[in-house]
Amino acid sequence: MIIDCHGHYTTEPKDLGRFRQEQIAAGTDRSKMPARASLKISDDEIREGLEGAQLKFQRERNTDLVIFSPRAMGMGHHIGDFSVSLEWSQICNELIHRVCTIYPDKFVGVCQLPQTPGVAPDNCIEELERCINEFGMVGCNLNPDPSGGHWTAPPLTDRYWYKFYEKLVELDVPAMVHVSASCNPVFHGTGAHYINADTTAFMQLIMSDLFKDFPTLKLIIPHGGGAVPFHWGRYRGLAMMNNRPPLDEMMRNNVFFDTCVYHLPGIELLTKVVPIDNILFASEMLGAVPGIDPASGHSFDDTKRYIDQVGGLSEESRYKIFEGNVRRVYPRLDRLLTQRGRVA
Repeated sequence: MIIDCHGHYTTEPKDLGRFRQEQIAAGTDRSKMPARASLKISDDEIREGLEGAQLKFQRERNTDLVIFSPRAMGMGHHIGDFSVSLEWSQICNELIHRVCTIYPDKFVGVCQLPQTPGVAPDNCIEELERCINEFGMVGCNLNPDPSGGHWTAPPLTDRYWYKFYEKLVELDVPAMVHVSASCNPVFHGTGAHYINADTTAFMQLIMSDLFKDFPTLKLIIPHGGGAVPFHWGRYRGLAMMNNRPPLDEMMRNNVFFDTCVYHLPGIELLTKVVPIDNILFASEMLGAVPGIDPASGHSFDDTKRYIDQVGGLSEESRYKIFEGNVRRVYPRLDRLLTQRGRVA
């Protein structure tokens, strides 16, 4: 199977955007908040949006299944208070569940969390449990910077996050470390804030004993691990200088990078320096760079083409990247596929 571990609902119905704009305009004034009942989204609208883009590309690129979550930029954890974030997250997660119910063979859900600056992530546990236990989702997106580019939250390795990690371990689900929009003009959202967050998270993990406390916790760092593969020697050296474990040992059962890297040389580098067992196939489609690369004539985010072109990659390694590693990192997905007769 070709399993894409990183997809976002970027073709959502227009009325969802209308609701969000009214919610943002209301701020924290509950009297001006739009009523949830005002949302009018039909199954036909969902089908129309997905069939015209997302599913069309999945078929063209031979992707069997996408692990699907709400639009990352749209999470907007820096907007409003916790009650606003909670309602918005619930609405987005329910919409993802509808998509997965309509297309159960094409999508499996991952949830957005109602994170808010200054509010402990413990408060996200109830929504996480709802999405996993009631909706059958297989993971979540965890924002290491709910402030949207000001980095006011403690590092991911701080005990501030521990109760939430305990719940992830209990539920046997991974978290993708994924920021949302940047409200800091210093950081362009997809070009700087995303890559900065990926790189920052990895450095935090290098310097901590988080996985001694949580040996089965699994974290996915998207976008190819940010700047890490290109500076692999730097991080190996920093680990040595600080008497930390070697990178491959630290990552082995706990940290994984995806393949949302939009050119062949980048994918080649990723597969050369990062252990194959820690690489998961992903495209972020439709996401950060949906255009056509004039140098190749193909979409930037058609990442399967790059992996297919990597020389010297064994069939076993390709299987691990496209299917095996994803099923290992997402145990609930593996069980779901096994129940459907798709044995690894």
